[in-house]
Amino acid sequence: MSSSQILLTNDDGIQSPGLWTAAKALSELGFVNVVAPRDQFSGAGRSLPIHSDGLIDQQEMEVNGQKWTVFAVGGTPAQAVLHAVLEILPEKPILAVAGINYGENLGTGITVSGTVGAALEAAAHGIPALAISLETKREYHLSYSPEVDFSAAGFFAAYFGRMLVEKKLPADVNVLKVDVPCDATTETPWEITRLSRIIYYQPTPPKRDSWDQPGIPSYRIVGDPTKDRTDTDVYAVRVKRVVSVTPLSLDLTSRVELEELDRHLRGKRVDNHRV
Repeated sequence: MSSSQILLTNDDGIQSPGLWTAAKALSELGFVNVVAPRDQFSGAGRSLPIHSDGLIDQQEMEVNGQKWTVFAVGGTPAQAVLHAVLEILPEKPILAVAGINYGENLGTGITVSGTVGAALEAAAHGIPALAISLETKREYHLSYSPEVDFSAAGFFAAYFGRMLVEKKLPADVNVLKVDVPCDATTETPWEITRLSRIIYYQPTPPKRDSWDQPGIPSYRIVGDPTKDRTDTDVYAVRVKRVVSVTPLSLDLTSRVELEELDRHLRGKRVDNHRV
């Protein structure tokens, strides 16, 4: 397996300690190609903005006592994946991993996540993909803080990465979203979960006195996880304190019965006798 190509990216940028913990862990599975955004790109989702410069800077990093050539891309996480697949990697990777992210990616707001966006972009190219995040305090989300211990998350990155390499996922599972509690160890159990519907990250308005001043919306963590469904990613991480593994699909089609919706929109009466 050592010659197999693995793509590793993130949304926190190429200097993130979480990225390098994942690099060390994944090196047991194959040749890890690190292609990550040059800059911090949290919240980029799967965006492909036209104003990205697309510059690719080869850098040397020391990983496990060896010199690695890695690539910093002037673009979003999804764009880093595209540059990796189209220009950098010698062949299609057997696995793509996005992370390890500073901060958990939970609930229906995950489409905002650059970590998840990168994994979805890889999945759209037929690559088995893993998005992995570590629960941290809010103040660490946009940091490179050395106070955050990524070791357990690194273990689970390799653990589920190996699964994706060795086991073909069901047809409608394109990405595994893995969220690791901050107090997890390598012995922490994991559970398959669904996305929570509770509001987890609530947008907050810019702090400014007038619209002439620069400002962007921020967010805060709200809601009571104990009131959530017991099978959700939020409940697993925040209440049970287990690793959450959520299957994601590229197919965003609602699970409504299509014929039922068609009748509803056309205003056709539905009863026991006729349509």
